[in-house]
Amino acid sequence: MKIVKCIALFFIVILSCSCEKNVLEANFEDVEKKSIYDYLIENKDEFSGFISILEKGGIDKTLSAYNPNGTGYTLFAPNNLALEQFIKQSQQFTSLNDILKDQEFVDVFSRYHVVSMKANTNEFPFGSFAQPTLSDDYLTVSFFVEKDTSYYKINNQATVIKPNIEVSNGYVHHIQTALKPITYTTYEWLGKNQGFTIFKNAVDLTGLQPLIDINLKESETLEPITLLLEHDSVFYKKGINSISDLKKAISPGKENYTDVSNPLYNFVAYHILTGRFYIDDFFEVATNYSTFSEAPLNINGLGLDLIINKGKEVFDTIINQSDTTIIDYIRFLYDESNAITQSGPIHFIDQIMKQQLPSRANRIFEFKEEISFFNYRQKSLGLLQIEDKTILNYLEWSGSDLFYVNAGEQNSTSRNGDYLQLDGTFSISYSISKIVQGRYRIFLGADAFSKENAFVELLVDGKKVGGLVDLTSGGTSARPFQKIEIGTIDFNRYSEHVVKINSVIPGRFLWDYVQFEPY
Repeated sequence: MKIVKCIALFFIVILSCSCEKNVLEANFEDVEKKSIYDYLIENKDEFSGFISILEKGGIDKTLSAYNPNGTGYTLFAPNNLALEQFIKQSQQFTSLNDILKDQEFVDVFSRYHVVSMKANTNEFPFGSFAQPTLSDDYLTVSFFVEKDTSYYKINNQATVIKPNIEVSNGYVHHIQTALKPITYTTYEWLGKNQGFTIFKNAVDLTGLQPLIDINLKESETLEPITLLLEHDSVFYKKGINSISDLKKAISPGKENYTDVSNPLYNFVAYHILTGRFYIDDFFEVATNYSTFSEAPLNINGLGLDLIINKGKEVFDTIINQSDTTIIDYIRFLYDESNAITQSGPIHFIDQIMKQQLPSRANRIFEFKEEISFFNYRQKSLGLLQIEDKTILNYLEWSGSDLFYVNAGEQNSTSRNGDYLQLDGTFSISYSISKIVQGRYRIFLGADAFSKENAFVELLVDGKKVGGLVDLTSGGTSARPFQKIEIGTIDFNRYSEHVVKINSVIPGRFLWDYVQFEPY
C-alpha cells in the first residue's frame, strides 16, 4: 500500500477540487454467514459459467471452507459476460465447453483466480500480493486514476468492477474479464509485445537472453530478475531508430558485444536487477540495487515519486517564463509497470537509462536473495530448519542448527516479520552483493532483549569491526529487535563482501539484517 497511499492522497486532493467525484469507493457487502462458494451459488445466474469451472477444477469445497494456511481467500470472480469476453479473445477456446474439456487448463485457471489470503481493496498493494494464488502464481495490482473515476486492475488485465464483498472465509471481487494465467518468461514477453524491438535486439546481440529467459516455476533454485525497459518511442525521441543507432551511441567502434566489459553488454545488463521488485517495493527506500552490469542502479523512493539516478544526467530543461526546471532523473511509468512474467516483473521508464558511475547509498541486507526463504515465506508462517546446506547460496554456518523464522509483520518487530535463529555456540557468514567504495557505519539488526541471547562479534571480510556486542540488553518487551551500531569500515573498491557473526558467549541469536550507511 506504500504507493497507493501516496498516489491516492495526491489524487484525492486534485479530485476534491473539482466537481468530478465518481471515485471507486469501498463496497463492503456483509455476507459473513456465507462462504465464497455460497455467495457464487446465491448468484448462480450471474456466475454459472465460472461455478462450473471451479467445480470441474475441484476447488468448490476449498472455497466453502477456511484457509488452513492463512487468514482466508480472495476470489477474483468473472461473471458470465466476463467469461464470454475471455473466450472471444482466446485463441485456444471457442466455448465454455471447450474450457471444461481441458482438465489441465481448468485446474490452473480455477486456482489462478484465488489468492491464498484475505484482502479488501484497502489492503491491495501496488505490486504483487504477499501470498500466491492456489496455482502458486502471483497476481499484481495497478491503481488507475482518470478524469471522473479511479479503479484497480489485476495483472493489468482485469478491472475490478465490484469490490469488497466480505464473506465468512474471505473476499470476492467482481472483475470485468477473466484472468489469463501467465506462462511466459520475460524474454518471451519481449517477443510477444510490439514496440520493444530495439531493446530485444540488444539482448540478442549481447547474448544476455539466458538471464531473462528463466521460468521460476520450473526450478526452486532459479533466482528472479526485475527488468527496467524503454519503449522504442523513448529511443526515437533521442534519434535512436534501430539497433544500429544504439550500437553507435553506446558502443562506438567496439563490436565484441558479448564481452562483459563491452559498453552495450553493460547497457543491457544495467537494466536487469537481481531479485524480484514490484513498484511498492521501491517506495520508502533509497538505495543501490544490484544489476548484472559492472555498476548498481540507484532508486530513491523516499518522496512522492520514484527517482532513478538523480543528478547523473540532464535529460531536459523546461523553461516557463522565469522558472527553469531541469530534468536530471528517470521516472517509472506507473500505469504500465508491474507487468508480470515467470522470470519476474517488468517496469517501464521514460528515458534511455545508460550505465552511470555509482554513488554510495544506504544498503540493508536481510537474506532476501535466498530463494528457499522466499518460497517458504510465501506459503506459511512458522519456523523452517535448514538441514540441507546446499539449498542456500549466500549463507554458511557451523556449530548450531539454523532456522528461518517467518513470524509475520503483525507478530514481530523485525523487518518484514522474519529473521534467522541460531542457539548456542555458532558462526554464520553472509555473502552480500557489491557495495560502492567509501566509508560506512555498520548496524546489526537483532533481538537485544532476552537474557538467553548471546554476546557476539562482527567481522567483514575477516576484519573485526567494533567490540563485543551484548544482545541481552538494549531492547524492550514491546520492541525486542533493535538497530545496533557496530562501528565504521572503509571499502577501497566496488566489490562483494562477507559479513560474519561469531558467538563469543554462547546463547540465542535472532538475526534480522545487517546495514551499511554512508558516513
